[in-house]
Amino acid sequence: MSPDDISRALARPGRASIPYIDRYSRDRPLVLECFRPQGHNPDKPVVIVQHGMSRNGAEYCEAWVPAAERHGLLIVAITFSKESWPDAVTYNNGHVLAEDGSLRPRECWSQAIPRPRLCAIARSGRDAARQDLSVGPSRRRAVRPSAATQPHGIFEAVGAANSGWYTLPTLDLPYPDGLGGIGLTGEDVVRLLGHPLVIVSGAQDIAGTTENLLRQEAAMAQGPNRFTRAPFYLARGQAEAQSSACPAAGVASSCLVSRMRACGCRASPPIIGLVPLGANSAGGAPCA
Repeated sequence: MSPDDISRALARPGRASIPYIDRYSRDRPLVLECFRPQGHNPDKPVVIVQHGMSRNGAEYCEAWVPAAERHGLLIVAITFSKESWPDAVTYNNGHVLAEDGSLRPRECWSQAIPRPRLCAIARSGRDAARQDLSVGPSRRRAVRPSAATQPHGIFEAVGAANSGWYTLPTLDLPYPDGLGGIGLTGEDVVRLLGHPLVIVSGAQDIAGTTENLLRQEAAMAQGPNRFTRAPFYLARGQAEAQSSACPAAGVASSCLVSRMRACGCRASPPIIGLVPLGANSAGGAPCA
């Protein structure tokens, strides 16, 4: 589907399911589950949403409808079906490594897919200057490396919700535990640490036996559940920012907060806001 085809599909308000083929993964079709509210115009943000292991992009899109209508957001939830992207190697881990363990070309990584989707949307008349990326639990590992491995200036911010575990922002650990061994440099890590990020973690998401919660050694080292793994990633990011002399390390920002709001559901309001990982909490503008 060309940018003109996308433009026609998104010309009218409402829901649209758009088949899409990535130029580097032609044998692995995608579906863009979209919602355009009446109040959306080219000056409003586009929100790219990525599901977790359930591959339920349509459900994620529907969940964003109230916020989209309230703020005029264009929602694009990319669906990676299990038929085409069957496992963690191809989807969650970004299809960075081939079956034999060799490194695949960077432009072929599935982590690169959100950017061309955004470019196509931008060429179809949407605003390319204000893009946000929100992700579900299992995709969290791929999105932050995506900010390090792919040009990310098109994204205004990245959000991660209730992640199962995290690819740590360090070259000292091999991918996917860290960013080592896949051709990245210290400059890539610094760029990653300086990119705007919001981490969402449910205050009641403390069970250590929930379905799809990874329990291998690297994951358990980050904590026994999703709720404890979020601040672990935050602390590791701050430490890496300080040790790498990341420019963001000295930027004062009260957007880095740790406020826990317990509620009866797993997905409580955000407990950690981070802009960027290298920022500290003294002074600066208040969080929205």
